[in-house]
Amino acid sequence: MRQRDDRAVLTDEQRRAADTGVKSLLPMGGRPFLDYVLWSLADAGVTDVGLVVAPDHERLRDYYRVTAPPERLCLDFIVQQRPLGTADAVLAAEEWTSSQPFLVMNADNLYPTAVLRRLSALEEPGLPVFTRRNLVRTSNISEERVQSFALVTVNADGYLEGIFEKPGADRFIEAGEFAGVSMNCWRFDQRIFAFCRDVPLSSRGEFELPEAVGGAVVAGVKFRAVPARGPVLDLSTRADASEVERRLAGVTPTP
Repeated sequence: MRQRDDRAVLTDEQRRAADTGVKSLLPMGGRPFLDYVLWSLADAGVTDVGLVVAPDHERLRDYYRVTAPPERLCLDFIVQQRPLGTADAVLAAEEWTSSQPFLVMNADNLYPTAVLRRLSALEEPGLPVFTRRNLVRTSNISEERVQSFALVTVNADGYLEGIFEKPGADRFIEAGEFAGVSMNCWRFDQRIFAFCRDVPLSSRGEFELPEAVGGAVVAGVKFRAVPARGPVLDLSTRADASEVERRLAGVTPTP
């Protein structure tokens, strides 16, 4: 988000937010993008949210503690001391979960409320499985970008069989347009923490959550694959801002 991009069309306020690198505070129609994410969670019936944040998270805390506290959610801040990857971020929330099942998702993705509601209603670990074709057709996600997401396979009983992080264009093409895709949205129970602790460091120098899930699957943990449809709005880069804002025009989030 901090990288310059001549394709990006940003307001001055959006540019200032992008310069901080905190994607979730990028204003969309005058409201931080995270307001829409929290609103979707509240509509899905979620009541308690933990934001995994960096130590220097004062802007987020000030906004949600002083400027605009959520009315429908109880919001806590969980500090990840160093940016060591998504598996490490999940580990940071271990105490906060209080041994209860919990959802994990990206703060720079807006998932459909119906998908989050179905995930919350599960009585076992699981994930929404989108198709490559549906994501490209309904979301602000290009064919090129979707090929950088995790490819998943599902067995005949409807459970996750394998997950392949950043499989590359050739493997996606081979899998076809109805290939299953993970958008890093999960329902976990306490068993995931042991696998997050055992994840090896990736080539990017991070502890990756899909690797932890893969280890759990090999060990016999079942993850229910929930068929899902988009759109999923992705605010990964500055160039995404104008299209995401266009799609959210006229929407007033009430987290």
